[in-house]
Amino acid sequence: MGKNIKIIGSGFSALAASCYLAKQGHSVVIYEKNATSGGRARQLKKEGFVFDMGPTWYWMPDVFERFFADFGKKPSDYYDLSKLSPAYKVYFGEKDSITIADNLEQIATAFEDVEKGSSQKLKEFISEAQSNYDIAIKNLVYRPGVSPLELITPETMMKVGQFFGNISKDVRKRFKDKKIIQILEFPVLFLGAKPSDTPSFYSFMNFADFGLGTWHPKNGMYAVVEAMQKLAEELGVEIKTNAVINEISVADGKVEGLIVNGTSMEADIIVSGADYHHTETLLPQKYRSYSEEYWNKKTFAPSSLLFYVGFDKKIADVEHHTLFFDVDFEKHAAAIYDDPKWPEEPLFYASFPSKTDKNAAPEGKEAGIFLIPLAPGITDTEELRNVYFGKIMERFEKLTGQSIRNNIIFKESFCINDFTKEYNSYKGNAYGLANTLLQTAFLRPKLKSKKVKNLYFTGQLTVPGPGVPPALISGKLVSELIRKNKS
Repeated sequence: MGKNIKIIGSGFSALAASCYLAKQGHSVVIYEKNATSGGRARQLKKEGFVFDMGPTWYWMPDVFERFFADFGKKPSDYYDLSKLSPAYKVYFGEKDSITIADNLEQIATAFEDVEKGSSQKLKEFISEAQSNYDIAIKNLVYRPGVSPLELITPETMMKVGQFFGNISKDVRKRFKDKKIIQILEFPVLFLGAKPSDTPSFYSFMNFADFGLGTWHPKNGMYAVVEAMQKLAEELGVEIKTNAVINEISVADGKVEGLIVNGTSMEADIIVSGADYHHTETLLPQKYRSYSEEYWNKKTFAPSSLLFYVGFDKKIADVEHHTLFFDVDFEKHAAAIYDDPKWPEEPLFYASFPSKTDKNAAPEGKEAGIFLIPLAPGITDTEELRNVYFGKIMERFEKLTGQSIRNNIIFKESFCINDFTKEYNSYKGNAYGLANTLLQTAFLRPKLKSKKVKNLYFTGQLTVPGPGVPPALISGKLVSELIRKNKS
């Protein structure tokens, strides 16, 4: 018999969980504190410009296909998808950039031009990365992180050393050129940790990059949110926005329901796709599985300073995705992970969705999204935001050889204080808990509460980890755990 299930939050993991739970025959209601669904993947519309406020990269298309296939659907039933060609561009200095093509052969040729002999080494590296991808994405990440035995398979036993090595060493063993090293270390930054702290096994992210390519859903990543919301509603899920959760009601160690905007709502089962730490503050102290000390000791993925900028002209010499690696990566990484502070010279990323998608900006104009990774929990002020906007604009103009500051129609910013206010994010982090060796699989916070019966969690602070594809998988994992544990 179906249960009365309430879900907190409407991000990717919560929407995915709602679909699977509704398919199982449960009555499912989602409560979202903000005015629109999508969580961190919300959309900003202003003066004819449209911006994805959160994720902008569509990687691992097979994970999205697998999600929709679970409901007899395809992504193309809901949105149009195109492969970006080129995938992205990386600046290392003035008139010094490498463009990453949409296929391995051309990427290998570009590498060979930079470092003799690197093309063959790259193909070997990506072949190993593909093997890891097949093991991880087709198998391991679809396990609920309940036991260390989940990681022990005939395939992983052959690769046990890769759980104790790290990406940084592996890349440097094969390649000497700094530019190539930075490009190959870039994908694991999506996992939220330094390459030197990311297990070698995670090279599967390099296959996601060079093997599967970078894609763009028409109208942006929010099109995926809308697709999942539509699917959820087709399955009978009810979504309530502007719904603030005041408390999780517990009696005798078992959930009773939620207090939403001051009103009690009964529930047999509660799933939280909201920030894990915040969700536990909605419980009485004795029912919290993890202490403040626990959270404070964890390695969190970065926060971000984001700018959403409308330009009155088209921007030259950039691609849809453009990375600016013209400063010292190690110094910036140290300012995030080792000695948390604002970096003196930040690396940054820029996205110009209107290069691909005419709906992102009025004709003849350009939509620009700029992102600087930051340590979570540091001071965030309007003055600092403006200082750093000036820093990256000055470098952008110098590196790309064009003036753009006088062409800004408007800019909106989003940073640590906003992540905290809008998403109840712990220390204002943007991506969740980093995937380091000691924060992988069964070593992450659990999908099922240790102290409250019928309380579950999903999303980037639990398994499998940060990123949109892992969020879809997390929603499936929690639904399966509920199916197995329901009473």
